[in-house]
Amino acid sequence: MQHKEAVKRSLAGVKKKIGVYSAKGGVGKTTTAVNLAYALAAKGLKVGLLDADIDCPNLPMFIGATEKMGAAELPLKPVLKDGIKVASTAMLVDDRRAPIIWRGPIIVKMLYDFFENTEWGELDFLIIDLPPGTSDAPLTIMQVLGLDGFVVVTTGQRIAAVNTIKSGLMAKMLSVPVLGVIGNMVELPNANVEMVAKELGTEVIGIVPYEKKLADYADAGEVPVRNEKEFAALYASIANKLLSL
Repeated sequence: MQHKEAVKRSLAGVKKKIGVYSAKGGVGKTTTAVNLAYALAAKGLKVGLLDADIDCPNLPMFIGATEKMGAAELPLKPVLKDGIKVASTAMLVDDRRAPIIWRGPIIVKMLYDFFENTEWGELDFLIIDLPPGTSDAPLTIMQVLGLDGFVVVTTGQRIAAVNTIKSGLMAKMLSVPVLGVIGNMVELPNANVEMVAKELGTEVIGIVPYEKKLADYADAGEVPVRNEKEFAALYASIANKLLSL
């Protein structure tokens, strides 16, 4: 409860906190979080982007961010990239190639530092890119962050859909709304994406088709929304749906 109250005070200037989540790895959570954040920022909104994958932080690579956060003393200061405030453990370590080998309690402590001891300031949206799984990090975020809801991401594969349903059910068990499902790398029609939405009592708010250039942009540290009208329109549509909720 102490942490929950401290987080509430620290993030008082953040209007909406949205998690991007799936228990299945490799479905495109970071791609979704990054492009959604940039789509919201393109509408003139103040946006923050938190990489909550503490021990495998990849988000800075997706946006070409090489800057480091000021870590000498608290509070931590996010990096401003393309007008978006970004925080990641990759921005705190000296060698981004080295593994971060931390046990659960240290990972949770780092999450608390991102929530309680980081200068997010005034934001319209804080987008949180969660790690896969249903253990320490997602559980902590659901219990203390006071999220306005989750967007869950799945591919068209049945195994991805089944694990994404687990993600949504976990959120519901902890009284966090599931705002919608995004199908990533999906060819239409796809019954598995629809199955996820039906099982979670929500709707499909976006379908992102498989495009090799999405991976090429990520490898180059370039954001598709900033480079292609097609992707800008697609993620703007998803952003509009979130804004209307």
